[in-house]
Amino acid sequence: MAAPAADDPVFPGLGSTAYDALDYHLAFDYQEADRTVAATAVITARSRRRLDSLDLDALGLAVHGVTLDGRPAQFSAHDEKLTVTPARAVRAGDQFTVRVDYTADPRAKLPHTGWVPTADGFALAGQPIGAHTVFPCNDRPDDKASYSVSVTTRDGLLGVAGGLPTGSSEHDGRTTRNYRYREPMATELLQVAVGDYVLNVHRGPDGLPLRDVVPAARLAALKPSLDLIPDQIAWAERQLGPFPFETYGLLPVNTDAPDAFGFTGLETQTLTLYKPGFLTQAEPLIGSHMMHELVHSWFGDSVTPRNWADLWLNEGHADYYGMRYRYERGWSDSPGVTSMEDRMRATYADGDQWRHDWGPVAEPAAASLFAEQRYLGGALVLYALHEKVGDEAFRRIERAFLARYRYGVAGTQDYIAIASAVAGQDLSGFLTDWLHGTRTPPMPGHPDWRVQPVRPVQPTRPVS
Repeated sequence: MAAPAADDPVFPGLGSTAYDALDYHLAFDYQEADRTVAATAVITARSRRRLDSLDLDALGLAVHGVTLDGRPAQFSAHDEKLTVTPARAVRAGDQFTVRVDYTADPRAKLPHTGWVPTADGFALAGQPIGAHTVFPCNDRPDDKASYSVSVTTRDGLLGVAGGLPTGSSEHDGRTTRNYRYREPMATELLQVAVGDYVLNVHRGPDGLPLRDVVPAARLAALKPSLDLIPDQIAWAERQLGPFPFETYGLLPVNTDAPDAFGFTGLETQTLTLYKPGFLTQAEPLIGSHMMHELVHSWFGDSVTPRNWADLWLNEGHADYYGMRYRYERGWSDSPGVTSMEDRMRATYADGDQWRHDWGPVAEPAAASLFAEQRYLGGALVLYALHEKVGDEAFRRIERAFLARYRYGVAGTQDYIAIASAVAGQDLSGFLTDWLHGTRTPPMPGHPDWRVQPVRPVQPTRPVS
């Protein structure tokens, strides 16, 4: 059991290093009368030291009871924590199981939330720190665990989760559907949804099961975008290797409310959340974004950042390959650019500006976590590395990194170490300047590129 990192540099108050979460079994029962969720979380973990008490992250959950290894335990809620005090201490190295019974209201007004309420149910959007408003957990990205989920609804509504279905049961006009994620997952990547949905089942490369969860009234309108997924996966596999999970699909959530969530798509593991209206557009307007979210299956879901300062590994890679996919097809972006080189040159010109406004690429603050610096700024770092080492070495670096940390966690220093080893040269200084420097380094192979003077602060962009 590897020792965890210190407190997250972006969200130091979240998570615990006192134990390692191993498995979550989560049960959600949607109460249509008042639109609340009666829930149970069963968390199996292993202690890293003696525990006279332990903290779970939790916010906005009405907790009714807690047991530890089947015995009632005392509990108190404070500061986004649920402190559990067992009848007797947990010894260092022991495995233990905590059960928490609670009720949640997806519509509750909280400082931040992982719920997406809809007229007929809900979906989830836990990134970055919303998971613990949905279920009590160790809400830090480096504590991945296995997950099983059951969702109960009245007949006529569909309850779904990521992963694959493992069975269902019916009783008194209500149906419980069970799901299991095959691979370990970080807390913020959980997806559970309830609503008037239908399944769009099809196949990807090599028979990969594809399962889209679609508002029943919108299937015909959304079908053209869903039909793009197999070819998108095939393209991504040519860049990054075999798709890492047991299934994939999209969840265009059943709401058009402009404030339902503040982004276009979100990479919840094996079932990507989307605003439905976005996916009704023509392929040149949505294909790059769909590829961005798909690439998160490799960078973000399979290989998860050690902490939130490593977010550029997720978003930089997703933007990099999303742009390559766009420009290979001759699609222009919103500024009218049609080539990767021209887009990177324009981004390079803003390099000092972004470092001034939002910090270096690998040094975000909470307020600037989802600034463009983590997206296009991260992609610019990857472009610089590509120009430094060449296409063949860059591809080997990417594949080696994904293979080494598959289904695990990795940070900025891990990527630098892999890049140096694969390229056969010490790239630590080069990448450290690009990732942590306060000034934009020269772009390899492009001595004519220039950085513009700093201007007023730029806005951030939504999570994706």
